[in-house]
Amino acid sequence: MKNKNRQIKTVAFSILGTVLDQRGRGERRWSKWRPTISMCQQDDLLIDRMELLFQPEFQALANQISEDIIRISPETEIQHHHLNFQDPWDFEDVYNALFDFSQQYHFKRDQEDYLIHITTGTHVAQICLYLLTETHYLPGKLIQTSPLLTHTQSKRQTSKDSSKNGLGSYQIIDLDLSKYDQIASRFHHEHTEGTTYLKSGIKTLNKQFNSMIEQLEKVSIRSQEAILLTGPTGAGKSQLAKRIYQLKKQRGQFYGDFIVVNCATLRGDNAMSALFGHIKGSYTGATSHRCGLLKSADGGLLFLDEIGELGLDEQAMLLRAIEEKTFLPFGSDKESSSNFQLIAGTNKNFHQLVKQGLFREDLLARINLWTYQLPSLKERIEDLEPNIYFELESYSQKTGSLLRFNKQAKEKYIQFASSAEALWSANFRDLNASIIRMGTLSDNGRISLEVVEDEIKRLLHNWYDNNTSKKHSDHDINLDDLLGQEVTSQLDKYEKIILNGVIEVCQEASSMADAGRKLFKHSRLLKKSQNDSHRVKQILERYNLSFEKLQK
Repeated sequence: MKNKNRQIKTVAFSILGTVLDQRGRGERRWSKWRPTISMCQQDDLLIDRMELLFQPEFQALANQISEDIIRISPETEIQHHHLNFQDPWDFEDVYNALFDFSQQYHFKRDQEDYLIHITTGTHVAQICLYLLTETHYLPGKLIQTSPLLTHTQSKRQTSKDSSKNGLGSYQIIDLDLSKYDQIASRFHHEHTEGTTYLKSGIKTLNKQFNSMIEQLEKVSIRSQEAILLTGPTGAGKSQLAKRIYQLKKQRGQFYGDFIVVNCATLRGDNAMSALFGHIKGSYTGATSHRCGLLKSADGGLLFLDEIGELGLDEQAMLLRAIEEKTFLPFGSDKESSSNFQLIAGTNKNFHQLVKQGLFREDLLARINLWTYQLPSLKERIEDLEPNIYFELESYSQKTGSLLRFNKQAKEKYIQFASSAEALWSANFRDLNASIIRMGTLSDNGRISLEVVEDEIKRLLHNWYDNNTSKKHSDHDINLDDLLGQEVTSQLDKYEKIILNGVIEVCQEASSMADAGRKLFKHSRLLKKSQNDSHRVKQILERYNLSFEKLQK
């Protein structure tokens, strides 16, 4: 039975069906299924008010439908609304008419529930109703009627009451997809797959990094705007840009290629030519036409790594190419076009470059819509172990032979790799190179303790002797000042390296406890009492040093 004791009224909007609702004027029309009538025949659905939409020339049919609704559902109030469009198959015409209606209608959302009928009218009209409902210009749920009868409804047709014939069925569709368990589960699964894909399948543990990737997955799928990836060299900017491209291409958002440009290699005429192309004879050596990398990225993704190295002229042309999708090839007076998405990468401070006049402020504003800072390997050291396994798997796939650590070797390598003395100055590139070296030197695909110990020596040599020799020779002088030459001369090189690292952390720390947290980030969690200050004090006292002395 229909419930008449309700405070919230149900209001239905229906476009008059000039074919389906038109079934003649005699009693036989009741044996035919008519969508608009059908809504008012359902025992479990009371339509308090029917808002009937139609073109003025169908007024007579609207009057007949209204009379029939009153006959079967006297509780239903009926309102007529004229739609002013010429061609029911003209999308722009129909949409504008329905949009105007939605803007003029006075909705009472606190007092009424709204149903938008999508069975009658042209396919164009049904699409327009869907779009207006999905965007909440029509703030309701869709209702779809159907002539297909359920078993129960088939029995009803045997009734002598002719008004029950052609009853049909209905389905209410809520466009809030999160309310549908299977769809919500599918969305969550797709989102999880996307974030996992961007992380190359690595089960990362760093909360800040995981949160960043989760948001970046949404931005990648939903936006075509520029993305700026910042962070130190080797943090994975190029790899992440490539994964974004592959993820979007899987979703059908790209038909073009992934084009990578290292802007640090572009200088002078070569920069203009490489990016924007040139015409024959535009400069000395331009013996033929060149389309340029922006053109090559048409329909795809352009990754400009080290974008801060671009000259100001190239920056100005790039800004126009991003905003207008057009540019002038070098030496040409005819514009070229390219519809690409930009991802820019840098390890520099853009705001400092702008202050120095080396980077255009307007270009920075244009590429700074979505900015993501990739942390260094040291900043997400808890992700070191899963990344080691990723590199082992990558090496195995590349060489076709399984690569694994033996137990002692694994413990030794992870202990060293997680310690303060492991700089990882080139971040994941250092890790990749380290695994490749150990894999190459290992017999039968098993990395031994001896191989690990040799690799640790090699890494320490690379980090401290080659890349930062001047820095650490200065620290040696400081050790002489702090400890005295006699004491310093008795220290092993290994001990000097460790002590240099401790001193550097103490000098940068705000307190002894802060220094302890940085030096013992992981081992401190295994202790019952986390007295970080005491551990730092013990190390310094071994060399007759104090935290206060180092701060001065």
